[in-house]
Amino acid sequence: MIIMPNFKMRSRVTRKIYRDKEIENIQKKLDMLGTKNIDSIQFLNTRLFTTVLLFLFILLAFKIGYIIAPIVAIIYYFAFNYFFLERKLKKRTSELDREALPFFEILTLTLEAGRNLEHAIEITCENVDSNLSKEFKKTLMEVKFGKSLLEALENMKARIPSETINNIILNITQTNLFGNSILETMYYQINFLREKQILEIRERMNKIPNKISIISVVFVIPLILLLILGPLFINLLS
Repeated sequence: MIIMPNFKMRSRVTRKIYRDKEIENIQKKLDMLGTKNIDSIQFLNTRLFTTVLLFLFILLAFKIGYIIAPIVAIIYYFAFNYFFLERKLKKRTSELDREALPFFEILTLTLEAGRNLEHAIEITCENVDSNLSKEFKKTLMEVKFGKSLLEALENMKARIPSETINNIILNITQTNLFGNSILETMYYQINFLREKQILEIRERMNKIPNKISIISVVFVIPLILLLILGPLFINLLS
């Protein structure tokens, strides 16, 4: 009886500090990360309190803290989201995209054996150990607790930051809903994933010459100039 008013009071206070849209946006990203030990309010409070502490520390520790503290605090405040949320989301998206092709290939093979979609997902999850497989296992758990497979797959999309995988899930649910051939859909999606991986590999290969050029400019060219101009400087000094 005492906890509920306190919780409501804290909710009212936090919603005066943060916008509802910001709270919802952070919560969606935390859900995509699979973070259960912290919610959006805790995340935002941590960012705010650590920024204030950093500001006070710099203000008191340095003589020109009144100049440095606001600049560092502002940079930290906006960098906090990137390092603790955006960068992790990007990494998770890349991992899920890499895992998508082998997972859906096995799922397609299982469907070819005559299994229905739910049973095929269950068999695939048993034979594939990956982050994507864990997300599908959560989906199957929701089905066991009474949700339909389509509802569980829709909920899964909220936990997946990858647009590629979400589009595949969307196509699977629509195909299953309208009674079209799910195998044809899976063949198309697998071909799409293969082409996407090939394009990504080509893109990485195309970036190699630029990286080599940067390394040459930073390390090789100064070394060559030192070898050429070194004797001249020695003669001038002698």
